[in-house]
Amino acid sequence: MQTVTRKKRKRFRKIRLIWRLLLLSLIVIALGIILLLSYTRMQGPPPIDAVQTTQFLAADGTVMGKEEAGQNRFSLPLTEMSPYLLQATIAIEDRKFYSHYGFDLKRIGGALLANLQSGSKAQGASTITQQYARNLYLSHEKTYMRKWNELLYALRLEMNFSKDEILAGYLNTVYYGHGAYGVEAAAQHFFGKSAKDVSLAEAAMLAGIPKGPSYYSPLNDLEKAKSRQELILDSMVGEGMIAEAEADKAKAEKLVFADEADKEEEEIAPYFQDHVKALLHNEAQMDEAAVDTGGLIIETTLDPALQQQAEDLVEKHMPDNGLQVALIAMDPRNGEVKALVGGTDYNESSYNRATQAMRNPGSTIKPFLYYAALENGFTPVSTFLSEATSFSYDDGREDYAPSNYNDIYANDFITMLEAIAYSDNIYAMKTHLSIGTDELVNVSEKLGLGTFENRPSLALGAQPVTVLDIANAYAALADGGKQREPVFIRQVRDGEGNKVYEQKPPVRQVLREDTAFVLTDMLRGVFEPALNSYTSVTGASVAAQLTHPTAGKSGSTPRDSWMVGYTPQLVTAVWVGFDKDKDINQSVEGQISKRIWADFMEAAMANELKLPFKEPPGVEAVDIDPHTGLLTSDACPNGRTTYFLAGTAPVNTCAEPEAAEDLQEEPETKDPGFFKRFFKWFSIEDGDPSDPSGPTILDEGEESPATE
Repeated sequence: MQTVTRKKRKRFRKIRLIWRLLLLSLIVIALGIILLLSYTRMQGPPPIDAVQTTQFLAADGTVMGKEEAGQNRFSLPLTEMSPYLLQATIAIEDRKFYSHYGFDLKRIGGALLANLQSGSKAQGASTITQQYARNLYLSHEKTYMRKWNELLYALRLEMNFSKDEILAGYLNTVYYGHGAYGVEAAAQHFFGKSAKDVSLAEAAMLAGIPKGPSYYSPLNDLEKAKSRQELILDSMVGEGMIAEAEADKAKAEKLVFADEADKEEEEIAPYFQDHVKALLHNEAQMDEAAVDTGGLIIETTLDPALQQQAEDLVEKHMPDNGLQVALIAMDPRNGEVKALVGGTDYNESSYNRATQAMRNPGSTIKPFLYYAALENGFTPVSTFLSEATSFSYDDGREDYAPSNYNDIYANDFITMLEAIAYSDNIYAMKTHLSIGTDELVNVSEKLGLGTFENRPSLALGAQPVTVLDIANAYAALADGGKQREPVFIRQVRDGEGNKVYEQKPPVRQVLREDTAFVLTDMLRGVFEPALNSYTSVTGASVAAQLTHPTAGKSGSTPRDSWMVGYTPQLVTAVWVGFDKDKDINQSVEGQISKRIWADFMEAAMANELKLPFKEPPGVEAVDIDPHTGLLTSDACPNGRTTYFLAGTAPVNTCAEPEAAEDLQEEPETKDPGFFKRFFKWFSIEDGDPSDPSGPTILDEGEESPATE
């Protein structure tokens, strides 16, 4: 009896010990879970910094190009994905996704048992949350330590993000093979459409790929992919997501895959894109990684149609001899750059000649000189004698003799209107010295052309500028004297649609509106053959093409050919030259810039209204004889309607010869300090030893004394 009682007590002690151990284990497990949850809670949300493809969009929404760092992926909210994609993914990857807390104990237990039986770690049990954690933070090696870390990250994700956010993150990062990460990249790659537009059959096909991107890719093995697609459709029926009839219809649907040729999107305007990236780095303070892999949507100002026209014309007109080109087209009303060509072939040279190359502008600088002259009492009919002129300076030891094209001079007095139309260099130099060389420096600085050296040769384009800067300066003339920085970027949005940057430069009234308008009116004369006299207007070769009110100026140096011009709606600047120190053939290569410019302007303006330049207050229009600068009369009936600042128009007619004689002496009598400043310039104090060689004579009366 005692023996039986003793055995019962012993058995009771064992049972009690087991229960105590079990209870202790449960307590330890509970404490462990509490500690684990506390730890994961303290860690906070893990960083969500998956690489995303950045897209560049043109002004019309066209995708211009992508930055993907070798991984083609986009970030979309669930609302922009087909519901079939969500259902198919959950049906095959994690049916209990919306009910578990990041891991599925039953699946883990089953996988662990299978691995013990097989002696391997082949069987997986990862939920969608765990897979998302692995995609973001971990490698794909099959170790228990990786699984443990995966579990920790999954818990942190579940604690800090909603189920929809986790599902969206997973679908945006999971790999579908062929370099496509996320459902958007996959839908585009396999079916040539957005993720929101895929059908049930296509969604089931895509959902089957992540388990084995190479094995189940329909492009690699359609039979295996089709078998898995049908499995997923059956699972969706089993989960009540779709009806069996829908599944049968999807199984029977013949899928059409995107053609390989369609997938190779040609990059639009690579020079433009490079400058946009540079702006984001320098102006928006975005580092390279943020731009290249941040999943940004960069909305630009580029007009794809104008860009294509520019590139087509470059291909049409540029010879295959190493000659290079740059083109900028912008809207002067808002500063938006609409087209940019930085060279003949981006694949051969990514050097952006439109924004990086500093080239001497030649006579394209003269409009800013004449603006300064108008502000200093000159008018469109102010005259100087156009004749071969040699100036001595440095106590007579040096001579400076700028020339006109082919030594062609009026050998008579000409008006400012004529001087602009013919690009007369003698008139320009006399004007420059008359008003003071600092005036052109000041105007150029106001227009963003940089800080110029104060020297006489500036009047003939001796200071280098970029094509972008000269185009932007002319844009200020077209917009009534308003200056703004060129705009390339409308806005930048992150993957969630939040605006993170906007290029909205301030607008400054740097020139007088009335004076800018009078200057524009004179620049229209460049394309008016009626002004032809001792030589032709410099725009004569393209004047017949122009169908809209247009103002402009050409320019040349031994190594550069320029054409810059504008309508009220568009400014375009074209430069042609060699990268290296090599002269261009002015009679042939020197004409290309005008041809490209004129063809482009006409193509770009084809569907635009023929708007006149808006006449501002403070100006008056009179009919003058452009050669004498006097009002028209029966003696000189072929006049030109010309604008003047109010109160400065001539009052005498060309029937009065005495008036003409008085007018020819106008600069000297209007400016009693002219000779004093003129001869002061020739002193050693103001002389520039780099100037005495004088400018090289170039086409159509245009030149530059400077060389690089």
